[in-house]
Amino acid sequence: MSAGEITVTHNAAAHRFEATMDGHLSVAEYELTGRAMVMTHTLVPPELRGRGLAERLVRTALAWARAEGHRVVPACSYVDAFIRRHAEFQDLV
Repeated sequence: MSAGEITVTHNAAAHRFEATMDGHLSVAEYELTGRAMVMTHTLVPPELRGRGLAERLVRTALAWARAEGHRVVPACSYVDAFIRRHAEFQDLV
């Protein structure tokens, strides 16, 4: 499965974005505090790393934050590094 085939869903009740591949769940978790979306954790199982899952999860989460008018607090080290590398998302911080 390529990164283009990854389907990410927003599980609002669990405060996370999810993708399942080869029977394994990957997530980008967040908390909402007022108008801030605090990105707390990104988890991709070791056997799925290197397939673009974390990037797809975070891109989807950041696009949702933008659409909803949220500011983003990158408490997760992966999200922090991702935003620093991608100028198109830096205005959300």
